[in-house]
Amino acid sequence: MRILIAPDKFKGSLTAAQAAEAIELGWKDAMPEAIFDRACLADGGEGTADVIASWAGAEIRRADVHDALGQALGAEFVWIPGEGLAAMEMSAASGLEKIPESERDILRSTTFGAGELLLAAMATGADTVAVGLGGSATNDGGAGWASAIGWKFHDRMGRDMEPTPGNLCAIEGIIPPPRRAPVKILALSDVKNPLLGPRGCSRVYGPQKGATEEQIELMEANLEHFSNVCEKTFGTSHRGTPGAGAAGGTGFGLLTFCGAEIVSGFDWIAHRLDLEARVAACDLVITGEGSLDAQTLEGKGPGALAALAKAHGKPCIAFAGRIENAVRGVFSRCVSIGDPAIGLAENLARGAQSLRAAANKTAQSLLS
Repeated sequence: MRILIAPDKFKGSLTAAQAAEAIELGWKDAMPEAIFDRACLADGGEGTADVIASWAGAEIRRADVHDALGQALGAEFVWIPGEGLAAMEMSAASGLEKIPESERDILRSTTFGAGELLLAAMATGADTVAVGLGGSATNDGGAGWASAIGWKFHDRMGRDMEPTPGNLCAIEGIIPPPRRAPVKILALSDVKNPLLGPRGCSRVYGPQKGATEEQIELMEANLEHFSNVCEKTFGTSHRGTPGAGAAGGTGFGLLTFCGAEIVSGFDWIAHRLDLEARVAACDLVITGEGSLDAQTLEGKGPGALAALAKAHGKPCIAFAGRIENAVRGVFSRCVSIGDPAIGLAENLARGAQSLRAAANKTAQSLLS
């Protein structure tokens, strides 16, 4: 039997590479004669840079940037000089996990630090910068990012404005930087949300970032105003583009101020990994991530891989710490590795052990 093992990360517990190793070890204990092919999935969310860093010729670089509330921190990005490709995750600078829960302030959080990280990636001499969108603490429409790379924002009196989510309603003028670097920006997204509306970033992702109902409505109105100013300035609007709402509207900002191309993070990674050919060549696909839920069906790695497996008539088994009923029909089998008798922290700490045991037990069940 030839088995393709291609998990995403198990957030807070295992990287994709660690998860793949645990699954293979557990499966091999039961089926030592099996042939294993390992691939690490990513879809543009957190963990994407880790996957790209494992590719041939990749180097890890570090830059001094700021978090979403302006505190200094160091952030990493990936540079592949042989390809002229740099890759970064915006969450490395502007991520929600960088801000202690007690200090989070959605109306002041900006993507300025992610823009600083982009400048560092561009300084390598990259022809292309791939940006993973996901895990952000922000909802500024990418305005903070634009500010970091040289765009200026003015109020009606011509005064400089700091483009925080709470200030976007006061922006009336946009001034471009003196020079714009000829770098191609690929925005890797795992969602298709537009900027505004019921499926927009404020209403869908605002609650996950601690926003109250009042703040959500304020951010929605402010982003609508900001997008109108952008449309007046540039003569076009990207607010309805699928993925514009990714990372608190960072997709919109990258489209508007960087001329970026939004692509499916999974499709881009899968193409680089020649994943379709590897699925076609195997007998069984195994995947997984920390949580399999409704978002898994919206472009997340394991869900997209299951669809690819189905297209090639291959069974696909998924492991996860948490499984919602909505995904059970997507995979041939869903296997939980969580132990309800212990707390979340202990389950996360035992991730590799639990995943290996679950893989072994599942393999044995196929033999019986």
